[in-house]
Amino acid sequence: MDVVYDYNRKGIILMSLLKKSSRLVLGLAVLGAFSMPAQAADTYKIDSSHTAVTWHINHFGFSTPSGKFMDIVGEVTLDQDNPEKSSVEVTIPITLVNTGVAKLDEHLKGADFFDVAQFPTATFVSDKVEVTGKDTAVVHGTLNLHGVQKPVALDVKVNQIGQNMFKKQTAGFTASTTIKRSDFGMVTYLPGLGDEIKIEIESEANM
Repeated sequence: MDVVYDYNRKGIILMSLLKKSSRLVLGLAVLGAFSMPAQAADTYKIDSSHTAVTWHINHFGFSTPSGKFMDIVGEVTLDQDNPEKSSVEVTIPITLVNTGVAKLDEHLKGADFFDVAQFPTATFVSDKVEVTGKDTAVVHGTLNLHGVQKPVALDVKVNQIGQNMFKKQTAGFTASTTIKRSDFGMVTYLPGLGDEIKIEIESEANM
C-alpha cells in the first residue's frame, strides 16, 4: 500500500507541476505578445521631380487658366496597419510659381497676389487622417499661405505602394481640394477673378 500511495502521490505532484508550467508558459506568451513593439510606420521623402501642385482659377468667366508649383519638399509618414496614424508635412516654394507666361508669373509673385518677397514659401502640416475607403482618406491639416494659417482638408487617394523602376520603395498619391484665396488675404480683382481655387496634387514619395 505504501508503494502505491507514493506512486500516486508522485503522479499527482507531477501533474500539478505540469499544469503550473503550462500556465506559466501561457502567461509568458501572453505577456510577450503585449510587450512586443508595434510595427513602426514608414517615412517617405517627397520626390520633388514627381510631385506637383496644380491650381485652377476662373478668369472673369472667360476661361479657367492654371498654374503649377514644383520642387516641393517634405515627408510622408505612412502607417499601413493604422492609416489614421499617418501624416504629411510639405513645403511649397511659392517663388517658383509657373503659369507658362513669364509676365504673369512676375505679376503673381508681386504684392497683388503671393507677395513672395515677404512670403516665399507655403506649408501644409496634417493633424488628422480620416480613412474613407480601402485606398482613400481625407487628410486634415493647416495650410500656411501668404502669412495666413487656415484649416484645409485634402481628398487623397493612394495610387500604389511598391518598388519603382529603380527598386526604391515608393508611395504614389493623388489629392485635391478647393480653397478661397480671400481667406488668405489675396483679394485683387475680386469678384471678377475667381475666389475659389481648385487644387490638384500628384505626388510620389520614396523611402
